[in-house]
Parts: sequence; C-alpha cells; structure tokens
Amino acid sequence: MRNRRSPPPPEPRADPPRVAWRKQMRERVLAEARALAAEGGWDRVRVADLALRAEVSRPSIYKEFGDRAGIGRALVRIEAEVFLMGLAAVLDERRNDVAAALEAAVAHALAEAGANPFVGAVLTAVRGGTDALLPFLTSRPEPVFTSAWRLLADWLGEAVPEASEDRRAEAADLAVRLTVSHMLLPSSLTADAPGTVARAACAVLGVAREP
Repeated sequence: MRNRRSPPPPEPRADPPRVAWRKQMRERVLAEARALAAEGGWDRVRVADLALRAEVSRPSIYKEFGDRAGIGRALVRIEAEVFLMGLAAVLDERRNDVAAALEAAVAHALAEAGANPFVGAVLTAVRGGTDALLPFLTSRPEPVFTSAWRLLADWLGEAVPEASEDRRAEAADLAVRLTVSHMLLPSSLTADAPGTVARAACAVLGVAREP
C-alpha cells in the first residue's frame, strides 16, 4: 500500500482590494500620528495634518478611528503590545532569579521610555502638564501600566508561588509605580534605580536577594 502524502496547506487568500486599502490606510495614519506625536507632542497632532501626510481624506480617518481619541487609543495599543512582549521576554530569561529578573525588567522599561520617541514625547509633555495622551497609558480600560502590573503579578505567581497572592499583587504594584515615577521624574533617576525597585519588591515578597 502506497503512503499518501498530506495535501499541502492552502495558500492564504489575499485580502480583497478594499480591505487591503483599508489596512494600508490605517497603518499609514498611525505611522504619521506616531511621528507627529514624537515631533511635537500629542496635543499638536491634528486630523487635518494626518490626512495630508498620509494622503487620505479626513472622512476616511474619522470612519476608521471614530475621532482623534480613537487614533490615540490605537497608537497606545500598538505600543503596549510591543512593550509587554519585550517585558515578558526579559522576565522569562531570568525565571530562576527573581531579583535579577525584576531588576532587568525595570531597566528594560526605563530604557524603552528613553529610546522610544513616541513614549518620550508623551512623558516630556506630561512633565509640562500639557499632554492629553497619558490617560490612555494609565487610566483608560486596559491601560499599559495596568497590563504591565497584571503581567508581572502573573509572572510572580509562577516564579514565587510560596508568596501569598496579596504579597505578589502588592510587589507588582510597587514595582510598576516606582518604575513609572522614575519615568516621569528623570531627575530622580540614578544608575541603581532598577536595583532599588527590585530590592523593594523583593522585600515585599520576602525573597532574599542573592549577593
């Protein structure tokens, strides 16, 4: 009896032209919005400017995103996904050393805040009290910082199962809040900021830090 080969998987179907155009338009608008925010802060981002730079009509932008706030939410969602993926990778690389993992995670977050022009624009504007995009990062449904807290709390549940759930939640909250404070107040940032945050979180967890 001859062996039968499994049929090759079907080729993915190309998007219909209208769907493909909509995806491309959305990507262009978000790319230009990110660039404009990095250049002058979110307060200076205008739909008219986005339409001109992305070479699409304003009605098309409004239809896709609803309003300017919808563009902000979409931008933050993209940044959050990239940031959380990187944070998860840093934590998982050091699962056997909780203190080292926390220190590396804080260092990663601070480095991202300094290197990412979009996040840098948000933080710089917040320090001046003029930016309207920070609420999308902190207080809207599924904000970046709440997602980071949930990610860290879940990771601690696997890495430090002997600690109580309350202590893990408190340690995650402390680590996120201290990291955010260093992002917003760069004058307080020292070379040992990641270590300071890690030590504080370990103290809450009752985990001894390796010398």
